[in-house]
Amino acid sequence: MVLVWTGRQTHVEKEVKRGFAKKAAVAGSLLLGSFALTGCDVAPPESVARILDMGWPDPVTPEGTQMYNFWVWVWVAAWIIGIIMWGLFLMSIVRWNHKARTKQGAGEFPKQLQYNVPLELGLTILPIIIVMVLFFFTVQAQTRTTALDKDPKVTVDVTGYQWNWKFGYAEVAGDLTANGQDYDGLDAERQAIAEKTKTDPEDMHNANPIHGSSMGDLSYLNFNEIETVGSTEEVPVLVLPTDTPIAFRLASGDVNHAFWVPEFLFKRDVYAHPENNQQQREFQIERIEEEGAFVGRCAEMCGTYHAMMNFEVRAVSPEKFEQYIEYRRQNPEAPNSEALSSIGEAPYATSTRPFVTERDGSRDGNNTVDPNATV
Repeated sequence: MVLVWTGRQTHVEKEVKRGFAKKAAVAGSLLLGSFALTGCDVAPPESVARILDMGWPDPVTPEGTQMYNFWVWVWVAAWIIGIIMWGLFLMSIVRWNHKARTKQGAGEFPKQLQYNVPLELGLTILPIIIVMVLFFFTVQAQTRTTALDKDPKVTVDVTGYQWNWKFGYAEVAGDLTANGQDYDGLDAERQAIAEKTKTDPEDMHNANPIHGSSMGDLSYLNFNEIETVGSTEEVPVLVLPTDTPIAFRLASGDVNHAFWVPEFLFKRDVYAHPENNQQQREFQIERIEEEGAFVGRCAEMCGTYHAMMNFEVRAVSPEKFEQYIEYRRQNPEAPNSEALSSIGEAPYATSTRPFVTERDGSRDGNNTVDPNATV
């Protein structure tokens, strides 16, 4: 007796395929659902986030929270895709290997689907949809982060240089000043001196070689009456209010740097002549959501002591910030440490310490300066 396969499926085979289709539909629904959550501010379950955030710090700004959620949900989607693909891969190995085919009395190869037009269209369209959805939500998160419509109440000028930082308060809204009037922190005298560096005298050798500007042009930098300048012995502490929109205006005094506060989940390159380099020097945050000390770093390799170019953001209540600004205005010669002490804050950085810049003296691993030694 010879058995001939007629190409018809048995009832059992149909049920198996129908069950597989149901599982695929459920998996697809989970995948699409995870993509939908990717663009939302829906916080992932904490247990899932701790596994999939890959060590990201907890955000302290709304922009950081959105990027954190986006990051975790993208990983959720990626794992669902991976599990589906691994499942199909392993099923193919188990179900259609040579031993299984021999046991079934079937031929060497399973049914070939290379000319299954619906299947091939699905396998082409689905990856395109996945990429388009990810691209859409990426742009959505990026647009919110870089938006300049947050009506900042404080504007800070950030100047990076080898190998430290200068922070100046350019504008403070009346809501945060003792007299209730907007504060304009421009240092007109120093700004005028900087403007004079824009061009060289015409009788100078090789005058104004850079598109009609001097090589020593510092006119693009901003100078303020209230400034905090870092040094080898002291990490600069930038004091900012919580629950307040803040703008940062970035510029470099020499080579490229990068302004990075890990808890903001965002960094921005700091260029010399930012406008000439087609860079928007300003970025804004909606608010800092909690008080505390947050380390800041340069995230662009800028030379020998790049790794030592740290700063600290000290987030305080709006009431303390108002007192701080008033103290700095009334005591222009007082160091930043005294202003911090006047509002009950630690006078020096608590999240990072100054590094020893003498390389020969730090080979024993003791490469930080005791902050108490600067008192």
